[in-house]
Amino acid sequence: MDASPYADLRQRVPGAFSAPIHVRLVRWTTVLALLAPVVAGLYLFGFSPMRLIQGATRLGTIVSFMFPPYIWTTWAEWRDILEAMGETVAMAFLGTLLGALVAFPLAFLGAKNIMPFGWLRLSARRGFDALRAVEQIVLALIFIRAFGLGPLPGVFAIAVSEIGTFAKLFSEAIENTSRKPADGVLASGGSRTQTIRFAIMPQAMPVILSIVLYNFESNTRSGTILGIVGAGGIGFFLADRIAAYRWPEAWTIIFLIVLVVYCIDLSSAWLRGRIIGNSRS
Repeated sequence: MDASPYADLRQRVPGAFSAPIHVRLVRWTTVLALLAPVVAGLYLFGFSPMRLIQGATRLGTIVSFMFPPYIWTTWAEWRDILEAMGETVAMAFLGTLLGALVAFPLAFLGAKNIMPFGWLRLSARRGFDALRAVEQIVLALIFIRAFGLGPLPGVFAIAVSEIGTFAKLFSEAIENTSRKPADGVLASGGSRTQTIRFAIMPQAMPVILSIVLYNFESNTRSGTILGIVGAGGIGFFLADRIAAYRWPEAWTIIFLIVLVVYCIDLSSAWLRGRIIGNSRS
C-alpha cells in the first residue's frame, strides 16, 4: 500500500494521528496524580507481600472457626441473643423513621422547583451536607456520653445522620418530578400548595418511600456497629464474643445478622415493588 497519501494527510491534519503535546501532558499528569496517592498510601500503610500472606493465613484460621457454627442449647441464651437482635432492628427502625419525619419538611427548602430563594436553598443544602459529614459512630459516641449506654443514643445517632441524607435525597426526588402535571394544576386554577399536593408529591412519594425502605435495611447493619461502641443491641454481644475469643459464637451471631438483613432486604424489595408498581398503574 502506498504510504504517500497517509504522509500527506499526516502533514495536513496531524491532530488526527497523534494527540497534541498539551493533551498528552494532561493525560500523563492525570495518571501520575492518580498513582501518587496509591503509591504513597501503600508505603505509609506498610504494604508488603509478606504482610499480605501472613494476614491471609491468620484470616483463614479465623474463618475456619465458622464451622461448625455454635448452637446455643438453652432458651435463656437464645432469648438474650434474639432480644438483642430485635433491639438492633428496633433501633434502626426508630432512627430511620425519626430521621425521615424531620427530613421530609426540610427537603422542600432544598428543592429548586419549590424554594425560589437561592440563598435559602443553598444554605439548606450545605446544612444537609454538614449533617451527613459526621459518621454515625461518632454521633453515637457523643450521644452515649450525653444519654448513657443503651439503644437510645443509637436511635439519635441514626436519626441525626439520616436527616441530612434523607433531606438531600428527598429534595432531589422532588426536583426530578415532571413539570407538566404542575402546569396542568396551575392552568386549572390550582394554588401553589395544591400544585405541590396533587402534582409534585404523587410523583415523588414512591421514590421517597423507596429511599426510606432501603436506608432502613442499611441502618440495620449500622446498628450492629453502633452496638459495639455501647449503643446496645446485637453489636454488644458480638463485641463481647470477639473480645473473649469465642469465635464460634461470634460467627453464629454474624450469620444471624446476615439472615435478618437478608429478610429485611427481601421485605423492602417487595414493598418497593408494590409501591412503585401501584404508583405506575
